Amino acid sequence: MNRVHSRRASSVAVRYVEDGPRGGRPIVLSGSLGSDLRMWEPQLAALTGAGYRVIRYDLRGHGDSPVPPGPYTLADLGSDVLALLDRLDIAAADFVGLSLGGMIGMWLAEQAPERLRTLTLCCTSAELGPPSGWSERARLVRAEGIQAISQSVVQRWFTPSWLAANPERTRDYEKMVAATPSEGYAACCAAIETMDIATGLPGITTPTLVISGAEDPATPPPHGRRTATAIPGAKFEIVSPGAHLASAEQPAVINDLILRHLKDHP
Repeated sequence: MNRVHSRRASSVAVRYVEDGPRGGRPIVLSGSLGSDLRMWEPQLAALTGAGYRVIRYDLRGHGDSPVPPGPYTLADLGSDVLALLDRLDIAAADFVGLSLGGMIGMWLAEQAPERLRTLTLCCTSAELGPPSGWSERARLVRAEGIQAISQSVVQRWFTPSWLAANPERTRDYEKMVAATPSEGYAACCAAIETMDIATGLPGITTPTLVISGAEDPATPPPHGRRTATAIPGAKFEIVSPGAHLASAEQPAVINDLILRHLKDHP
């Protein structure tokens, strides 16, 4: 058995920020590999303006969250969310996850469905192989540092037209990736390499919306369509133009889709 799977999951106290009314319906936003909680800033005004209590957090190994020794598992990352909900005394929350955050959302829906009210999966996949690609990326980052891939990561986050029109924001996102601890990034690569959530999708009962970016090179629309087809009753939407960080490239469209999904399940 892979040693990443063989050890028990353990949670860490991740860094989080709350916005919106304290008494509002809680919604947790979980981000992409290589990001921190600032990636969700394009969603804040829409969600807080609609009265939601918005909880953003840094994945373990990212931003200002702890960086325990790797490798990490999806169970580790999911346990961090459960511990965060416990710290905030939240019995159940809406959950929006993008990329790795979406994988965490699927794990939660399979392992702790009572803690989720709705699930929104953005630009993500339940099977993102080959596994060797993630181990290779982890080795590169550990050997050369996260700066070795920060520019190439952001090139995949956005469409060429967005990158050309937003040079300053592009540099800000590159700095965000470059500020990620190399060990935290590499250890999260292991969580993707070893995840096993695809077979559990048909058992998910949480109302689910799946969103794909039409031009996403990392998790293209067929990944989202397969996920939505496997989850009973899930809805599927494609956003265009939009690459891997469609939440930032198309915030108005993404925000509208999220809010409609939430309102459909009061």
